[in-house]
Amino acid sequence: MKLRSIVPSVLMATSVSAMAGDFTLTSTDIAQGKTLSSDHVYQGFGCTGGNLSPQLSWNNAPEGTKAFAVLAYDPDAPTGSGWWHWQIVNIPSDVNTLPKGIGTSENQHVLGATQYSNDYGEIGFGGACPPKGHGPHRYQFTVHALSKVLDLPENPTSAIVGYMVNGHTIDTASIEAIYEAK
Repeated sequence: MKLRSIVPSVLMATSVSAMAGDFTLTSTDIAQGKTLSSDHVYQGFGCTGGNLSPQLSWNNAPEGTKAFAVLAYDPDAPTGSGWWHWQIVNIPSDVNTLPKGIGTSENQHVLGATQYSNDYGEIGFGGACPPKGHGPHRYQFTVHALSKVLDLPENPTSAIVGYMVNGHTIDTASIEAIYEAK
């Protein structure tokens, strides 16, 4: 009896995950497993770079997508909780490209979306800046297809943004680049 009730659930999960995977993220600035250029390195905090957000484009959003969020995260930061470099939420569902350099504090409300504080304490994109000698860090740029436009508080923490984004994600697509400060 229990097996009969489990089988439909397993088949449903298999068919949904088999259909997933068409949602893709591409960039003219960053590439999977490749080193970030100095354009995408933070300016400050002991680092010298252009502090420009990379160009990102996504295709084949899943049915039911109401908005997008783009999050950039370094899981290797020696904080115990990683480091959030960029959080742009409620990108309209008809937008599928972010141009290079759009992640500035002057553009907090851009393309109908909102950029929130990164872990440098600034609105917008904050580039790579791992501690010197700490080895290579991974920078995960992920676009989330959201099931709804999110209602976030005025100054949410990175944890609240992540919680709400992940709680309403239909599918994701990512590029993981690397950077090491020497």
